[in-house]
Amino acid sequence: MNSIPIVRLIALIISIILQIIAAVIALRFMKLTKYRLSWILLSLSFAFMAVRLIIQFFEFFRGTPSFTWHMIDEWLGVLISIMIIGGVILIRELFLSLKRADSDRLRSEKRVINAIINTEENEKKRFAKDLHDGLGPILSTVKMSLSALHERITDSSGTIILNNTTHLVNEAISTIKEISNNLSPHILTNFGLSSAIGAFTTKLNQTKAVEIVFKTNMENHRLENEKEVVVYRAVCELINNSILHSGASRIEIELNKHEKFITLQFYDNGRGFDTSTLSKEDTKGMGLSNIETRVKTVEGVFILESSPGKGTSALIKLIE
Repeated sequence: MNSIPIVRLIALIISIILQIIAAVIALRFMKLTKYRLSWILLSLSFAFMAVRLIIQFFEFFRGTPSFTWHMIDEWLGVLISIMIIGGVILIRELFLSLKRADSDRLRSEKRVINAIINTEENEKKRFAKDLHDGLGPILSTVKMSLSALHERITDSSGTIILNNTTHLVNEAISTIKEISNNLSPHILTNFGLSSAIGAFTTKLNQTKAVEIVFKTNMENHRLENEKEVVVYRAVCELINNSILHSGASRIEIELNKHEKFITLQFYDNGRGFDTSTLSKEDTKGMGLSNIETRVKTVEGVFILESSPGKGTSALIKLIE
């Protein structure tokens, strides 16, 4: 034997081993594909390729290939080609099945997230109602009792204490109303997204802690309740982040309707941050990642852009 046949023999042995491994792996995957015809054909084609190489291996030692083995080899090649063509044509069904499974998974995830959001909002409404209807009347009764005591207290020190107590009760009543409204803003339910954002920003502007400019062309336009809640919660979270973390002195918000699309643009002049660090940091509360998740449940997109020293901007876009 010279070097050429030896090299050919080694290559043939390696090919046989690799082809057998490929055939075994493909056959083991048939169960995962639920024995679809497309994968069966491709798996058998790998197996027949291995058989064809084994025939060539024995023919190598025979020296001169016989006509019979030559014909078997040729027809095996034809059979393998037919199996591959049939498998490739039919495998489209497998890909479509995987695509349907992926779509079903995404729909299931959205249903779960929507159920969580709805449950959370319903619990907030219940808690806000219990707080307002339960504790509110009690404090109002306390206030009435303090007013009745006012006429019976004559000394100045007692009057001062009574006035301070009345003031604290008034503060408690106001705080309860504010907490109840933050949990479940009645303006959002009764008047819509633009009115709720406008009322929220007006209240913050009165604190002088930050200047918020809000513009909209949706004064009398309503969206589905689910979409209004998602966008409103997102705006509140973005404003909260700007005030607490970015040190912004000015925030600009635009809520607009463009044909069938609703867009909300947000910008602050704060210190900004490196957005690549978001995946490394734990977020509290709703968080920026939760904004994106919630927006996706209403078929929307959330885009956040920021860099150190250049403020933060965000875009929420969804179909009406």
